[in-house]
Amino acid sequence: MFSKVSGPVRLADRVAAILSEEIESGRLAEGDKLPTEVELVKQLGVSRTVIREAVSRLRSAGLVEPRQGRGVFVMPRRTRPLDLEADASGTKSKVLQIVEVRRAMEGEAASLAATRASADDIARMRQSLAAIDKAVAAGGDGVDEDLAFHQSIAESTGNAVMVSTVRYLGEVLRSGIRVTRANEARRNDFIEAVRVEHHAILAAIESGDAQAASTAVRRHMKHAASRLQDADEGFWSETNDLDVDLGAAP
Repeated sequence: MFSKVSGPVRLADRVAAILSEEIESGRLAEGDKLPTEVELVKQLGVSRTVIREAVSRLRSAGLVEPRQGRGVFVMPRRTRPLDLEADASGTKSKVLQIVEVRRAMEGEAASLAATRASADDIARMRQSLAAIDKAVAAGGDGVDEDLAFHQSIAESTGNAVMVSTVRYLGEVLRSGIRVTRANEARRNDFIEAVRVEHHAILAAIESGDAQAASTAVRRHMKHAASRLQDADEGFWSETNDLDVDLGAAP
């Protein structure tokens, strides 16, 4: 029924995507029973642990329902809850899509922050930038500190929905951000460029210029995408070794 799973994406993510496609396409219809765990292991060539994680993800997304002693069944079609976790992989195309999402969301957050940020908000942003520099100097990837900087911008908008959305995107797409920063850490000029771009965002927000703040974020994300596009295949091969850790990030 299924092709064996292979490739750089986390196995549980790939299995979940395969089963989701079977359901969304109608090949597995409402009320149908999924193949047994043993059958899926044999058909997909993965472990029981991978199957269980993938099925758990489908259950969380409202696609399937385990029934005691009977198996796992496809649920009635409905509007699915937003679930980006399964797509938070380190593949080039997906990471570039993540950058596009961040550009739109965080550009608006910066625009609002420019007109709403208090002195305390600005101070927190400065602390976040200093924390990024400290983490990188210590040999870290600065991902948590990078997320904290962008989160501090969202928090300064005073928009609870914006704060929650940026936090959700940051946590779910942490792997993509880590891949982005891993690429930027390969070269000193990349590291300095990112630092300059971050400070340009803060300067625009501090000046109260909403348009400049939005532009600074969008320019930062555009350059991040460009730096990723320029990465050679060797870099993307190296990221494959990180996929299990990346996908497991909270």
